[in-house]
Amino acid sequence: MKFTRILAASLIPVVLLSACGGSSGADVVGDVVEDVASSVKFNDADVMFAQMMIPHHEQAIEMSDIALDPTVGASDAVKALAASIKSAQDPEIATMTGFLSSWKQGLTVDESVDHSDMMSGMLTVDEISKLSTLRGAEFDRAWMLGMIAHHEGAIEMAKDVIPDGTNAAVRTLANAIVAAQDSEIAEMRKLLG
Repeated sequence: MKFTRILAASLIPVVLLSACGGSSGADVVGDVVEDVASSVKFNDADVMFAQMMIPHHEQAIEMSDIALDPTVGASDAVKALAASIKSAQDPEIATMTGFLSSWKQGLTVDESVDHSDMMSGMLTVDEISKLSTLRGAEFDRAWMLGMIAHHEGAIEMAKDVIPDGTNAAVRTLANAIVAAQDSEIAEMRKLLG
């Protein structure tokens, strides 16, 4: 609350100037204070979502990097999907890292608590290693099946935080993850036949 008052007080000159231009100063302050309050408000579900989704996304990027390796011989369709997944999830990792940093929370979960049930869809180290040894059509099939399971796990995590979290930005990101990954799953299922 004190932070909100300080922020509002520091914005008075800006508000007065904008009010001279025809905007309502009260509207501007209300919007800014509401934005600040929504970004500061978070709970354990929001924190857990970000802490768990970061390594989940990192593995999807690792899988995408394997598909983009020319020696694997992935099809153009798989390479396009891998590039799209990588370009979407890199910024999402940065966003979630920013959330945790602004909330003064660690980037990783408490190692003393077993969270493996929340990491649905993650491939094991052995599965990732095996994936990198496959080539051509065999690789494409294994990669898409692995990525479908991976995406389904991310969607499950996102759907959990939507009702349980309190941060509006986290909910927005979770909804975007559900929409994007549902679409990618549909595309991969179509490619698999």
